[in-house]
Amino acid sequence: MGVILGERHLLSPPARASSPIMTDSTTSSDPTGSSDHHHHHHDQSIQSIKKLKKFIISPNHLNQFIQSDTHSQVCQFIEDLNQSIIDLALDHPIEISNNVELLLNILDRAHQIALDHPPIKNSTSRFGNPSFRKFYDQLNQESINLHRSLSIKKESHIEELANYFTESWGNRERIDYGSGMELNFLCWLLCLKELNVYTKEDYPAIVLKVFWRYIEVMRFLQSTYWLEPAGSHGVWGLDDYHFLPFLFGSSQLKNHKYLRPKSIHDPDVLDGFSSKYMYLACIQFINSIKTASLRWHSPMLDDISGVKTWEKVNSGMIKMYKAEVLAKLPVAQHFLFGELLTFPNQTQDEQLNSQDDSIVVDSHGHLRIKGQPGWGECCGIPIPSTFAAAAAESNRSPFTSNPAVKRIPFD
Repeated sequence: MGVILGERHLLSPPARASSPIMTDSTTSSDPTGSSDHHHHHHDQSIQSIKKLKKFIISPNHLNQFIQSDTHSQVCQFIEDLNQSIIDLALDHPIEISNNVELLLNILDRAHQIALDHPPIKNSTSRFGNPSFRKFYDQLNQESINLHRSLSIKKESHIEELANYFTESWGNRERIDYGSGMELNFLCWLLCLKELNVYTKEDYPAIVLKVFWRYIEVMRFLQSTYWLEPAGSHGVWGLDDYHFLPFLFGSSQLKNHKYLRPKSIHDPDVLDGFSSKYMYLACIQFINSIKTASLRWHSPMLDDISGVKTWEKVNSGMIKMYKAEVLAKLPVAQHFLFGELLTFPNQTQDEQLNSQDDSIVVDSHGHLRIKGQPGWGECCGIPIPSTFAAAAAESNRSPFTSNPAVKRIPFD
């Protein structure tokens, strides 16, 4: 029997200290209780990124992926999650199963790790704060152990889950975040479903509680560490960082009696409903950190507000996600494959790649073919985060005791 979960607040104390996942010294899954066992897994977690591999390096690989079972799985998963929350607000009372509660504990731990590594004073730079790397390293170190609470039998599956989870929070070297990392989190959720950690009955809780908690923690990281937007489309993207909250958020509003897509322009609507609906929360968030009007800084969202129904917005979002995220090489080349989410003809491709000197990995972690121009759209020129730009325009020091985003006046 699960429990009804009260609302979690971003800056409230994270998971209970008594939670089985809260300490590195957890030994419940270690029959020997030996410290060597823990040390062994510490080493594994540092190396574990090798458990997942990138296979998409050319348009041909991308086409293989688009026609694969894995691609179908991802698309079907998005559509099923989307369907499960039609007309449900974020505060809709939902039964939370014990395993979903454990997933929320894991996310709370990620938030606590961020609190433990505040940003360093970096006033000369408007780019990402180096303290993010300390957050990433500690999360990476703890990730495998965190996943032991889920009673997954196969060690390699635990390692793959830990990989997807660690790679959901941003790129360690570039201190940036984009739709590829958000996709890693979706893959984490999909793999957990494939391993029967939760069932379809849990889908509403997975979106409204687990996914939304992830977005809350991500907003905290973005504002704390000034994560740069990876491969930002600038004003032509939905949001500097996220796509899926708009997709799921439009499903929440599908048959709302009063709220229409154009309602995003009404400040009273945003104030009254942004705590209940992801889409409105995202608009409220964008407005709080951008100094111009929505029409100037987010013309695509402004255009979408002219669509008559949320149903059309929602179906358009799903099509757009498939086209702009899953079918574009600059994003899809970062897709991570393993035992749980496989690439077609993996063995053959692995052999080809290992024997082919023309395939290189550049400093951004992109697979490239020597002599071919790079895919600059992925990272392009580093762009300072909106938070950095906002802080530069503000007289306040951004490093206060509470690193959450401060509203910036529009005059």
